[in-house]
Amino acid sequence: MRKYLTLAALVTTVFFLYNCNPSRKATTQNSTPTPTPVPVAKVAPKTSYESQLKEVISANCSPCHIPSRGGNKRSYDNFTNVKSDIDEMIQRISLTPAERDFMPFKGVKLSDDVIAVFKQWRSDGMLEK
Repeated sequence: MRKYLTLAALVTTVFFLYNCNPSRKATTQNSTPTPTPVPVAKVAPKTSYESQLKEVISANCSPCHIPSRGGNKRSYDNFTNVKSDIDEMIQRISLTPAERDFMPFKGVKLSDDVIAVFKQWRSDGMLEK
C-alpha cells in the first residue's frame, strides 16, 4: 500500500511541475489572439509616356526629333512614334559616342539612369498615361 501512495504522490508532483513550465503562457477564455501583421509588397508605379518619358525625350532629343523646336527628323513628341521606335531608340542610345548610329547626335552619352527610363517604359508595357 505504501508503494501505491508513493507512486500517486510522485505522479501528482510530476503533473504539477509539468504545468508550471515558464515557457507556457496563461490564456483566458475571452482573450482574442493578436493578428500577425502581413507584410505588404510595395508596388512601384509603372512608367508611362506622359509622366516620365515625354520629359526625357524633350530634354535629350531636341531639337532634331521635336518639330516644334525646328526638328526635321522623325517626330518623337507623340506617343505613337515613340512606341513604334522604342527598340531602335534604346539600341541607339545604348551605343558609345564612337559607334556608328549613336544618339543623341550631340555626342554626349545619356546617363544609365536616363537609358533605364526608356527600358523600364518598354518593360512596363509602353503605357501612354
